[in-house]
Amino acid sequence: MQRDSHIRIGIDTGGTFTDVVAFDELTGRTVTTKTPSTPADPAEGFLAGTAKVLAELGLGADAVGAISHGTTVATNQLLEGKLERMGFITNAGYEAILEIARQSVPDGYGNSYFWVKPERIVPRDLVKGVPGRLDFTGEEIEAFDDQRAREVARWFREHEVNTLGVCLLHSYADPAHEQRMREILREEHPDAVVSVSSEVLREYREYERSMTTLVDAAVKPRLSRYIDNIKTRLDDLTVGSALPFYVMKSNGGVLSADEVVHQPITTVLSGPAAGALGAAMIGDLAGFDRVLTCDGGGTSTDVSVVIDGDPTLTTEGSVGVYPSKIPMIDVVTVGAGGGSIAGLSPEGTLKVGPASAGADPGPVCYGNGGTEVTITDAHVVLGRIPAHLLGGEIGLDVDGARSALERLADSLGMTVEECAVGVLEISAWNQANALRQVTVKRGLDVRDFALTTFGGSGSLLLCRLMDILDITTVLVPLNPGNLSAFGLLTVDVKNDYVQTSVTLHSELRTDQLATVYGELEERAVDALTREGFDHDVHQLVRTADLRYFGQAFEVRVPVAEGPITQDVVDAVARRFHDEHRALYGYDFEGNPDQQVEWVNLRVSGIGPIRRPELTPEPPQSDPPTVPTGRRSVCFDPERGRVDTPVYWREDLAPGARLAGPAVIEEFGATVPVHPGFVVRIDAYRNIIVTREGVEA
Repeated sequence: MQRDSHIRIGIDTGGTFTDVVAFDELTGRTVTTKTPSTPADPAEGFLAGTAKVLAELGLGADAVGAISHGTTVATNQLLEGKLERMGFITNAGYEAILEIARQSVPDGYGNSYFWVKPERIVPRDLVKGVPGRLDFTGEEIEAFDDQRAREVARWFREHEVNTLGVCLLHSYADPAHEQRMREILREEHPDAVVSVSSEVLREYREYERSMTTLVDAAVKPRLSRYIDNIKTRLDDLTVGSALPFYVMKSNGGVLSADEVVHQPITTVLSGPAAGALGAAMIGDLAGFDRVLTCDGGGTSTDVSVVIDGDPTLTTEGSVGVYPSKIPMIDVVTVGAGGGSIAGLSPEGTLKVGPASAGADPGPVCYGNGGTEVTITDAHVVLGRIPAHLLGGEIGLDVDGARSALERLADSLGMTVEECAVGVLEISAWNQANALRQVTVKRGLDVRDFALTTFGGSGSLLLCRLMDILDITTVLVPLNPGNLSAFGLLTVDVKNDYVQTSVTLHSELRTDQLATVYGELEERAVDALTREGFDHDVHQLVRTADLRYFGQAFEVRVPVAEGPITQDVVDAVARRFHDEHRALYGYDFEGNPDQQVEWVNLRVSGIGPIRRPELTPEPPQSDPPTVPTGRRSVCFDPERGRVDTPVYWREDLAPGARLAGPAVIEEFGATVPVHPGFVVRIDAYRNIIVTREGVEA
């Protein structure tokens, strides 16, 4: 860092609250806070959170060395389908590529009669073809038609289509035609925002590359305005010096705001990625090498898998109905957050989510005009959360929530408690099904993992998740409501580069492989240098996507550092057999009739940052556990309400133990402990929940 400052701030903007964590690099002190999100202008909540945490520290903006931000601007735009009018330029004769798409139906072919293909991201009348053609090696077999390209560019200008995506066949092998198209667009339509596939994704599969390029173009205008707005206002706070401002990427890294506006698609899972990384660090410190993460917010719940301290990555992700073939932490999202709305389905049964009351008006208990029952309303009526939020900063209208639940319960012929528990039961099963998607569907046994719950609402249903999934251990980190913001302080700068290079393993030439990897590494080094990292701290990680000849999809495996030799590539092939067997249950190692094929070569360039260091405290011998009060809580409508002790989390020292029923409260979250479950506090002040008589 160039500034003489020692405070690093992580800010995660959620659907209901904006979470803030400040880390003092001089003292190691960490301060957390929250402020309501401002959906109309998310930058307002961002700046309010910055001011609030600095006030708690008693410092001015000049003390801030850097800010890292997890944003949902791109995510929400895609989920809500609020895309600006766009155009698409491709090869003449291939204008229907978005309509043809893939022969795949969500939830399998049994859904074929009911599933309706969503609207294309670009309507057919805004797709234009330009003559010109490369083959898969990059060799030109038809010259690019400059005149037709100019006509297309002028047509989009005349029709005021100012956001454009360009994807031409086989541009991953040679970007020359796409570069020429962009030059013509600059000349004929200079006001257009343009994304070209050879810069967004140099990887084969034309439909996925087209969609990824168009998603990048779609979110670029709004994200650029948002980032530029924050940068300008931060500069106003720090007159005379630029404040380093980083944005979280979906791949588990951050990138400077100046760079991220040129690759906005990399932010589509910005917030959930930070939470997964924070949970990975906490789980590793606590001694768990296989962790499931459950990040419950106001609008949704995000789940992921961490193995040996690293969240799993995928390039087969999507946001809403839009596939995005970029490296991203493998996160599954369900509409089961604190603000998820409960109501009647068309069949007259109870339904929960995915619609959310959000931050405005929010749940009924917020008293801001909300009228529809939400998950938060069910919790407050059952007594599982207190009648306030944020340590008393925000009071809750319990009576209003109960009245709304009474109306819903009457329509279902239930008591209020039965209806509230039903709402939470549906939410718990939605979360459990998401956790199964990231485990069982990927060949993993959910029972082999500890569950880490965080976010404002992530820990409220942990006991039911343990029952449903037969999980033995749940970890709740300190300040769970701010873990995603904390995760932003643990993230390195990271860029990913890919090049398709399809070759049979038996025909692979190590010198050609070394050349391609060298080019990718050179791009990574250039980017890290621009980000201000000295050459001696650069970390370059090589991987490759391999498959058996004839397969449609690949398996990613690491490629060792150092010179590319035959021993290195043979080791990659052996690792591929192992990974394929672990993923699918079989392999063809030793079968000469089934060849291995290399498909994509990848390099990740990493610039390491200093992470906050968490210091363990020696557990005390039988420390006191004194309740701060008691209240009536309903855990089971058949047993009715139970007089339950309430504990303030900061009062529970390492080594403390208690048994349910109990409620543990803190500034940004609450943990209801059902009867039959026990809690211990570990050396890092994590809450470890197990069943009675079962060891963690």
